[in-house]
Amino acid sequence: MGKAELKIEIDPAMVEEAERLGVDLSKAGLAGVELALARQRNALKTDAERAGDARAWAEENAEALEAYRARIERDGIFGEDFRTW
Repeated sequence: MGKAELKIEIDPAMVEEAERLGVDLSKAGLAGVELALARQRNALKTDAERAGDARAWAEENAEALEAYRARIERDGIFGEDFRTW
């Protein structure tokens, strides 16, 4: 599938700063649209869909979560010896 051409207006100061910092405006624009789409898709999800996503994430990361829990149990929480409460 090809790409669609899009005309946008942008503040010239932003264009200058992007050029100065080496930001590729085409890539940045595409990344911005992708982020906006992801946020909108998430906003339209039902609570059940979000819960399903959370369960899937927990399952995919179960090994790392267990390793983290084991480390905390073994070594404690970072800075715990400095707590005053």
